[in-house]
Amino acid sequence: MSLLYIIGLLAAIGCLALLDWRWKLAFFYDARRTLLTLLPAIGLFVIWDILGIWLGIFFHGGSEYTLSIRLAPEFPIEELFFLFLLTYVTLIVYRLAEKKGSNR
Repeated sequence: MSLLYIIGLLAAIGCLALLDWRWKLAFFYDARRTLLTLLPAIGLFVIWDILGIWLGIFFHGGSEYTLSIRLAPEFPIEELFFLFLLTYVTLIVYRLAEKKGSNR
Protein backbone atom coordinates (compact mmCIF):
# COMPACT_ATOMS: atom_id res chain seq x y z
CA MET A 1 0.00 0.00 0.00
CA SER A 2 2.86 2.40 0.74
CA LEU A 3 3.79 2.62 -2.94
CA LEU A 4 0.31 3.59 -4.12
CA TYR A 5 0.76 7.37 -4.06
CA ILE A 6 4.19 7.37 -5.74
CA ILE A 7 2.94 4.97 -8.41
CA GLY A 8 -0.02 7.27 -9.09
CA LEU A 9 2.27 10.29 -9.34
CA LEU A 10 4.66 8.49 -11.68
CA ALA A 11 1.77 7.28 -13.85
CA ALA A 12 0.41 10.82 -14.11
CA ILE A 13 3.87 12.20 -14.97
CA GLY A 14 4.22 9.46 -17.59
CA CYS A 15 0.89 10.42 -19.14
CA LEU A 16 1.97 14.07 -19.22
CA ALA A 17 5.22 13.02 -20.91
CA LEU A 18 3.19 11.21 -23.57
CA LEU A 19 1.13 14.36 -24.20
CA ASP A 20 4.32 16.39 -24.27
CA TRP A 21 5.87 13.99 -26.78
CA ARG A 22 2.77 13.94 -28.99
CA TRP A 23 2.39 17.72 -29.25
CA LYS A 24 6.01 18.76 -28.49
CA LEU A 25 4.98 21.12 -25.72
CA ALA A 26 7.76 21.17 -23.11
CA PHE A 27 10.67 18.73 -22.84
CA PHE A 28 10.17 17.48 -26.38
CA TYR A 29 10.04 21.06 -27.65
CA ASP A 30 13.04 22.51 -25.76
CA ALA A 31 14.36 20.45 -22.83
CA ARG A 32 16.81 23.10 -21.59
CA ARG A 33 14.20 25.82 -21.55
CA THR A 34 11.73 23.51 -19.82
CA LEU A 35 14.23 22.68 -17.06
CA LEU A 36 15.05 26.38 -16.64
CA THR A 37 11.32 26.98 -16.18
CA LEU A 38 10.43 24.03 -13.94
CA LEU A 39 13.40 23.94 -11.57
CA PRO A 40 13.01 27.48 -10.14
CA ALA A 41 9.25 26.93 -9.78
CA ILE A 42 9.79 23.64 -7.95
CA GLY A 43 12.44 25.33 -5.80
CA LEU A 44 9.99 28.07 -4.87
CA PHE A 45 7.36 25.50 -3.91
CA VAL A 46 9.92 23.56 -1.81
CA ILE A 47 10.77 26.78 0.05
CA TRP A 48 7.03 27.40 0.50
CA ASP A 49 6.60 23.87 1.91
CA ILE A 50 9.56 24.23 4.26
CA LEU A 51 8.19 27.53 5.56
CA GLY A 52 4.75 25.97 5.99
CA ILE A 53 6.25 23.07 7.92
CA TRP A 54 8.35 25.40 10.05
CA LEU A 55 5.29 27.52 10.86
CA GLY A 56 3.27 24.41 11.75
CA ILE A 57 0.82 24.89 8.87
CA PHE A 58 1.85 21.82 6.84
CA PHE A 59 2.33 18.36 8.25
CA HIS A 60 2.46 14.88 6.79
CA GLY A 61 -0.07 13.30 9.10
CA GLY A 62 1.09 9.76 8.36
CA SER A 63 -0.58 7.80 5.62
CA GLU A 64 -0.44 4.15 4.67
CA TYR A 65 -0.28 5.19 1.00
CA THR A 66 3.07 7.00 1.21
CA LEU A 67 6.60 5.80 1.66
CA SER A 68 8.33 6.26 4.99
CA ILE A 69 11.16 8.25 3.35
CA ARG A 70 11.29 11.88 4.51
CA LEU A 71 13.62 14.49 3.05
CA ALA A 72 13.05 16.51 6.21
CA PRO A 73 10.59 16.16 9.09
CA GLU A 74 7.05 16.30 7.64
CA PHE A 75 8.45 16.46 4.06
CA PRO A 76 7.85 13.13 2.30
CA ILE A 77 9.82 12.29 -0.83
CA GLU A 78 6.56 12.11 -2.79
CA GLU A 79 6.22 15.87 -2.37
CA LEU A 80 9.01 16.43 -4.92
CA PHE A 81 7.19 14.27 -7.44
CA PHE A 82 3.94 16.10 -6.73
CA LEU A 83 5.61 19.49 -7.18
CA PHE A 84 7.14 18.31 -10.46
CA LEU A 85 3.72 17.10 -11.59
CA LEU A 86 2.10 20.38 -10.59
CA THR A 87 4.59 22.56 -12.46
CA TYR A 88 4.81 20.22 -15.47
CA VAL A 89 1.04 20.09 -15.99
CA THR A 90 0.86 23.88 -15.64
CA LEU A 91 3.54 24.34 -18.28
CA ILE A 92 1.89 21.85 -20.62
CA VAL A 93 -1.53 23.50 -20.30
CA TYR A 94 0.03 26.92 -20.88
CA ARG A 95 1.97 25.75 -23.95
CA LEU A 96 -1.07 23.93 -25.35
CA ALA A 97 -3.23 27.04 -24.93
CA GLU A 98 -0.49 29.14 -26.51
CA LYS A 99 -0.24 26.72 -29.44
CA LYS A 100 -4.01 26.58 -29.96
CA GLY A 101 -4.26 30.38 -29.69
CA SER A 102 -1.64 30.87 -32.42
CA ASN A 103 -3.58 28.60 -34.81
CA ARG A 104 -6.51 31.01 -35.01
